[in-house]
Amino acid sequence: MPAPAVGMPGGGERLPTAPRERKPALAALAVLLILLGAFGAVLTVVRASHKDSYVEITQAVAAGDPIPESAIRSVDLSDDSGLGLIRWEQRGDLLDNYRAAVTLVPDSVLSSNMITKKDNVLTQGKSLIGLSLQDGQFPRNSLSVGDSVAAYLVGSDAAKDSGDDSSGNAGGGQQSTLISNKLIVKSIDADSSGSGSGNTYVTVLADTADAGPLTNAASAGNVTLVRIAPAGGN
Repeated sequence: MPAPAVGMPGGGERLPTAPRERKPALAALAVLLILLGAFGAVLTVVRASHKDSYVEITQAVAAGDPIPESAIRSVDLSDDSGLGLIRWEQRGDLLDNYRAAVTLVPDSVLSSNMITKKDNVLTQGKSLIGLSLQDGQFPRNSLSVGDSVAAYLVGSDAAKDSGDDSSGNAGGGQQSTLISNKLIVKSIDADSSGSGSGNTYVTVLADTADAGPLTNAASAGNVTLVRIAPAGGN
């Protein structure tokens, strides 16, 4: 039997191998990814379980009507709906200052597009009328939203009117007849269409009975608005 080679370990033992190189950075990254995944799962559960209180309708409310306290209740929903829902803590402002913009039905969660400011709601016997006016037909530099105004029929058509006791003479010898002295200015907008008409569009709240005469006079360019003191003012 041949003798073992010089320098070789006896018994056929293998030479020792170098220890494997450890990579602590990769191990740390793996642990970090595991922790981030666990945190994300927990955050998702927390968000899904987080609720806010919103206003839910419990009985029908007609469009234009105030919303009574008896017609609402609190409902808990996730806070990420993004639908403009009305929060329960806003109910005081809702009941005092808003009206139903559409007919509200039971079991519906109230959103901002279902309500409107109470000042925008027309009551029975009232109408909103748009007037296209030129300079000289209204007090351009002193007319504001909320002002009380009177509307007069002016020009030759005024002389053909029924002879109302409140009719009088306008400047320049023109005849004028009072159409209404109970108008409220709701909006004032200058012409932005680029047509160059220079007209100003004034929307007024008026008695429905005065809507016809006022519209006819305005379409013929024969109406003038005069600012007056509010009812009950000095």
